[in-house]
Amino acid sequence: MIPQDTVRKILDTAQIVDVVSDFVSLKRRGANYVACCPFHNEKTPSFSVSPSKGIYKCFGCGKSGTAVGFVMEHEGLSYVDALKYLARKYGIEVVEKEETAEDIAARQRSESLYLVSDFAHKFFQQSLKTPEGQSIGYAYFKNRGLEDATIEKYGLGWAPKSRHALADEALAKGYKEEYLVDTGLCIKRDDGRLSDRFYDRVVFPIHSVSGRVIAFGCRTLRTDYATAGIGKYVNSPETEIYDKSRSLYGIWFAKGEIARKDKCFLVEGYLDVLSMHQLGITNVVASSGTSLTTPQIRLIKKFTDNVTIMYDGDSAGIHAAIRGLGMILKEGMKVKVVLIPDGDDPDSYARKHTLEEVQSFIDANERDFIDFKTELLIGEIGNDPLKKADLINDIADTIALIPDAVTRTVYAQSSADRFNIDQKIIFSRIAKTRETMLENDRKTAQRERERAARQREQAANNYDGEVPPPPDMEYAPIDGYEPSVEDAVVFENPIMQPAERDLLTFILKDGLTELDFPDDTEFYDPDSKFYVAEFIRDVLEEDHCVFSNSVYRRAYDAYFALYDSDSSLTQDQIVKALMDGEDRAVANITADLVQDRYQLTVEYFRSSMTADSTRLATFVPRAILVYQSKTVVYKMDVLREELKTADADRQIEILTEIQRLSNLRKLIDEKLGRIH
Repeated sequence: MIPQDTVRKILDTAQIVDVVSDFVSLKRRGANYVACCPFHNEKTPSFSVSPSKGIYKCFGCGKSGTAVGFVMEHEGLSYVDALKYLARKYGIEVVEKEETAEDIAARQRSESLYLVSDFAHKFFQQSLKTPEGQSIGYAYFKNRGLEDATIEKYGLGWAPKSRHALADEALAKGYKEEYLVDTGLCIKRDDGRLSDRFYDRVVFPIHSVSGRVIAFGCRTLRTDYATAGIGKYVNSPETEIYDKSRSLYGIWFAKGEIARKDKCFLVEGYLDVLSMHQLGITNVVASSGTSLTTPQIRLIKKFTDNVTIMYDGDSAGIHAAIRGLGMILKEGMKVKVVLIPDGDDPDSYARKHTLEEVQSFIDANERDFIDFKTELLIGEIGNDPLKKADLINDIADTIALIPDAVTRTVYAQSSADRFNIDQKIIFSRIAKTRETMLENDRKTAQRERERAARQREQAANNYDGEVPPPPDMEYAPIDGYEPSVEDAVVFENPIMQPAERDLLTFILKDGLTELDFPDDTEFYDPDSKFYVAEFIRDVLEEDHCVFSNSVYRRAYDAYFALYDSDSSLTQDQIVKALMDGEDRAVANITADLVQDRYQLTVEYFRSSMTADSTRLATFVPRAILVYQSKTVVYKMDVLREELKTADADRQIEILTEIQRLSNLRKLIDEKLGRIH
């Protein structure tokens, strides 16, 4: 448990731009900063960071909150762990209260996995310093040209020959068997004993973008393992903290330089990264023991739009480069290719040449995808017109992947000039290819919308009146479809949702504003002050009403819990506390409503000629009337459904009540100026 004064110090110290910049390359736009959203796939920036308000907001997917909320969302951490992360970042000492057995048992599972991974990392590092590690592992690293500083900086290690050295050491130090198995570090045998997954191998730790060790890549140096059917490389399996398709080797060490240089070099292997970094080219990452994936490309896109693929010049490297070209272009990024001369890879080439020589080679040999494909295949074409047509179509199909129309046009014109053909032919092929692509995207997006609608309908049918857990705010990245917060939140009562949203918006934006009622209105009282939040709450309580949509109700209850707990809190402080809180659904809804994402149902406007208190005195009562009208409509709908199966006596009661509600609705609508 972190003391509240420490929590307040952490939250007050954390600067939103400083925190977000650790993960995303921000660009200033006026008073704010913008970037492509790190939480969903997008081609143009809709992610905004406001230093003055201390919040981030994506107007595409709806993610929003403060610094602690960003760390929670981005790193998948609990509220407490996100606070600890910020405390470490800003050098704030966290002295926790003594934990009970229940507190310890309730610790976030992911943190336990991180701790076990951290232990293993230190174990492998220490093992490298043993006689066995020095004679085999350290000797290998030195033979590959790695300096001591590089070995230390990147945490390279040695997994001992003993098949239970790590397990024995971890258990002796009190680490739980469950977490040793669930991190993939150990395997439980049929006899119940643990054995190490990694043994007799050099170790390359894999870090997350925030610098925590999440997995390991391990290589054997023994040639007899291959004949025994044992793989040269053994890597960590996917776990709750490690998704290899979303991880890049070296990203923690490279991200700052990638952002500064506005360029990323993409290589294939661990040693490619290490040798390039050691040489002095540090904006280099590798695709973590897997073929390049779209999530890995999007991770790079957080820091730059410019990627240079630097693969081996052999057949496998060429095919991998061709595959990567299309994937990177489709994400709206600029891509070039450098093929290392056949017989070398980035690792060996970096060790054979100076920094200046490698930089000169890159500058002289970087090719855009048209030049790359043309130079690669032109020798095979000869005078064969069909092969030439295939090449032109292939290049046109690659151009079609580019989302930006201007960039597509430039490449199409360049390609037409290169092959001396009419530009219309290239544009026609591109148009047909894009039409097919977009139609497939539309079908995918429609299927996703239908799936989301079925889930919301099912959740609404299963709703039993209890407050459900916070909804899953993650979205599947689909081209052409960017869902909002309301797509992800289940609204149990769609009829009441707009009216409840309006009232909650007034509470969150103007809750502590005094209402200036004219003296000719029913609410005028010269001896009393009315504040927006209190006024709305008093009316709802008098009518015995509560919000029927749970996420709004949680936000409403959380607001008034803070409102009632400390009269010195300002409106901004209450709202910030909601966005800093553990309930991420409430944090997102709060940020949405205070950021003017939604237009109020009532005809509310802001004018510099009219004071807030005067405007609110008109529109808050009107929003309450709309809410009351919707409440009546909802009750009537419920009664009409009941009428279908009621017996004769109950039908008379229902019809009488419907008539009473109908008359009440007319009275409310007359006050609203509505005509039936």
